[in-house]
Amino acid sequence: MVLKIIEATEAKVGTNIMVDGTPCTVKSMDISKTGKHGHAKCRIEAVGIITGNKKVFVVPGHDRFDVPLVEKRKAQVLSKSDGRVSLMDLESFETIDVPCPDQDLFNELEENGNCEYWDIEGQKIVRRKL
Repeated sequence: MVLKIIEATEAKVGTNIMVDGTPCTVKSMDISKTGKHGHAKCRIEAVGIITGNKKVFVVPGHDRFDVPLVEKRKAQVLSKSDGRVSLMDLESFETIDVPCPDQDLFNELEENGNCEYWDIEGQKIVRRKL
């Protein structure tokens, strides 16, 4: 559920935007003003929040981007296996199975410990240990 729409020139470093249906974080941005009757162009480097893929693209300054809703929640680790972690949300007490693509974080997590997971437009991912 997208709550906000911004223009390309309004995106700053650290802003979350949707690029081709993928939630991404802006890592760098350059705005170039063109000639007398031209439009501003924005060169944006973004990294996927879930996949970690880097995307570089150039768009007109008046193009619009959706800003995804990122909900940060706390959970308790119930079990972990094969890059997936079984969590119990500490507010709703529901049990969910969430991927953990970062191998260092996966090794750092321990059963009955707490972690933070993000719910990004219905996709969940473990982000850090608490």
